[in-house]
Amino acid sequence: MLFDFETLAAQDRYKLVVSSVVPRPIAWVVSQDEAGTVNAAPYSFFNAFSDDPVVIGFGAGPRPEGALKDTADNIRKTGEFVVNLVPESAIRGMNVTAVDFPPGVDELAEAGLTPTPSSKVRPPRIAESPVALECVTFQLIPAGRHTIILGRVVAMHIQDDCVLDPVKCYVDTPKLGLVGRMHGRGWYVRTTDRFELPRLTVAEWQARKTAD
Repeated sequence: MLFDFETLAAQDRYKLVVSSVVPRPIAWVVSQDEAGTVNAAPYSFFNAFSDDPVVIGFGAGPRPEGALKDTADNIRKTGEFVVNLVPESAIRGMNVTAVDFPPGVDELAEAGLTPTPSSKVRPPRIAESPVALECVTFQLIPAGRHTIILGRVVAMHIQDDCVLDPVKCYVDTPKLGLVGRMHGRGWYVRTTDRFELPRLTVAEWQARKTAD
């Protein structure tokens, strides 16, 4: 069935995209305002886009009245933030930080989560997260109601027991226990259900075609 996005209402386009572009990783973003007040919020319009420099990005929508949410406003003013990845063990705390609290509320405190100092940026990371990426602003891109926030990663923390070989930078990805976003308002997916499909070289593909 064809859906013409040039004729559909914005809400209908949103429903189609979030129910089919799945699973999506979750950026659990910690930022600070200029006075040092901490803000934390999850965003599932998120991914990594470049490896040199490492650039990650997420889309931040506005408040219902149209003003910037605290995350986007803080990053616009300070140029720093931390993206934490969400493990299943902290999913309920993440859900609390998604509550639409008024400006100035410390969501980490509300959720009983533990802020811990970052190494290169002012906003703290979340101790309950096994992965944290410290970022400085790379680019802010207006996109309709959203602001696409691109961050250059300047440091990365990975839980010690999830690092297989620090010299070779090998990570035990399954042990991270991360979750992703699915369709609907409350659906998530675990990363424990997986399968392996090695990529083919041209030679391997040609050999396979010949064998067939």
